[in-house]
Amino acid sequence: MARLSVSRRGTQKELTIMSILYVALVLLSALVATTWSAAFDMNEVHNLDQLIGRSSVAKARDTNLIDPNALGKNKYTPPEEKAAQFWYDLANEEIAKRLALPQIDKRKAKNLIMFLGDGMSLTTVAAARILKGQLKGNTGEEDALSFEKFPYTGLSRTYCSNAQVPDSACTATAYLCGVKTNIVALGVTANVNFNNCSGSEDPANHVSSIAAWAQAAGKASGIVTTTTLTHASPSGAYAHSTNRFFESDTDIVTYGEGQNGPCTDIATQLITQEPGKNFDVMLGGGMGKFLPQSITDKFGNKGERSDGVNLLSKWQSLHPEGALAYNRNQLLSVDAKRIPRLIGLFNSGVMDFHKLADPAQKPTLEEMTKKAIEVVSQNDEGYFLFIEGGLVDYGNHFNLPQMGLDEVHELSKAVETALGMTNPEETLIVVTSDHAHPLSISGYPGRGTNILGLNQHDTDINGVKYATLNYAVGPNPYLDENGKRESLEDKIDNPSFVFPSYITGKIGVHSGDDVGIFATGPQSHLFTGVMQQSTIPHLMAYAGCIGDGPKLCDN
Repeated sequence: MARLSVSRRGTQKELTIMSILYVALVLLSALVATTWSAAFDMNEVHNLDQLIGRSSVAKARDTNLIDPNALGKNKYTPPEEKAAQFWYDLANEEIAKRLALPQIDKRKAKNLIMFLGDGMSLTTVAAARILKGQLKGNTGEEDALSFEKFPYTGLSRTYCSNAQVPDSACTATAYLCGVKTNIVALGVTANVNFNNCSGSEDPANHVSSIAAWAQAAGKASGIVTTTTLTHASPSGAYAHSTNRFFESDTDIVTYGEGQNGPCTDIATQLITQEPGKNFDVMLGGGMGKFLPQSITDKFGNKGERSDGVNLLSKWQSLHPEGALAYNRNQLLSVDAKRIPRLIGLFNSGVMDFHKLADPAQKPTLEEMTKKAIEVVSQNDEGYFLFIEGGLVDYGNHFNLPQMGLDEVHELSKAVETALGMTNPEETLIVVTSDHAHPLSISGYPGRGTNILGLNQHDTDINGVKYATLNYAVGPNPYLDENGKRESLEDKIDNPSFVFPSYITGKIGVHSGDDVGIFATGPQSHLFTGVMQQSTIPHLMAYAGCIGDGPKLCDN
């Protein structure tokens, strides 16, 4: 608390207020884990009906809070955007525009790391920054996350081919494959209609990822996530699917709506097809997608597959030199110099929020990042890694910024670790997000106002104080029977408090804001200005001299 000396902060009264705030935030962090550990269930937050348009869906989909069958239907796709070449040409134009400026960096990137904060809007970044500072006992606004210190920043335009506000599948196709596609789709062009399996199985509609480009150049590659290995974001690195929810063969029946033609589920693609089967490291959750229903996984839950296939056994047969890890100790004990391939699965489904995870059993994103870099660093040609803090999105969907902001802190730590393990002269690190959430920091709160508390300096028209953080859509607007806002004085300090929303919905939604891009390392100066999200992998490929587009090495 020395940083809050009276000479720096002013009066002793202000010091006392900040001390109280600091203690309250620390207690909140402790209480959240004990209050929610037994009660919180990390269901899938995306529901097919909301994502593609209302339809009659299988009862099994009720476990999702946002049904993907509402996302992709009855949405217009401009005809010219159905071709991959449209997006390649646009990326080339945006690269040429940047190359026309004086070039201050001639370095080639041997290693490429993309960090993604799923659902990490710019407001989420700002709120996480403030909370980070307040947890130190400071006012908070003056603090910074690790990636906010990067020398170059830009903005990414997140819309998809048929969606003003995107999901995590069409965005993954953009920032990993360099092509925008229809909402819910993965690794295919917008020429593929929703749930059209024959279209998604047609190689003519496939788009390749930067992971595949890296492999073709002889580099190592891998994916790390706090969701599942078959979730939308990491799947953009390897999968081709008309529906991101086709994670296992059982899911195709659940979400397929009588789709025409056979589809290959995403887990099968990861284990048996390129580029997924060539990954050197894969760390995350989602063990159930790889195991048959006849097998109980390491976490006491039945596998999800109906075809009887054990994909983990298949992976072991394909990579007898590889290792499988199921808990933190196993992961940390892996000697990357002796084990060239590694798959780690640390939950049946998505991993737990960091605040709720058992630290003895569950590795942190920082620990997974460290081990992944150790594995891929054995390749003398360099590597590409995709590393996702996927539960930032879940925190925002649940209107629980106390969870989401902590997940941003975990991402920041992972980035800091990556910086410490890599050579800045040969490693390009890009941190970005796939989409935003409608989270606001509202009113005119004074410096040091508890970012997770009430705005003490403003009220609504009825004289009722309101939360500093609010969502546009969510489960609870906190209105009384007369439609007036309720006082949150006795609610907001509850560690499981669901933050207020303006519009009542089952769960929070995405928003169409631009998101940040933060870059450091070789050619990082190119990641400035406003760009299409689909240009990001092409810029990284340019810096690393991989892929079929423009390359630094061509000059």
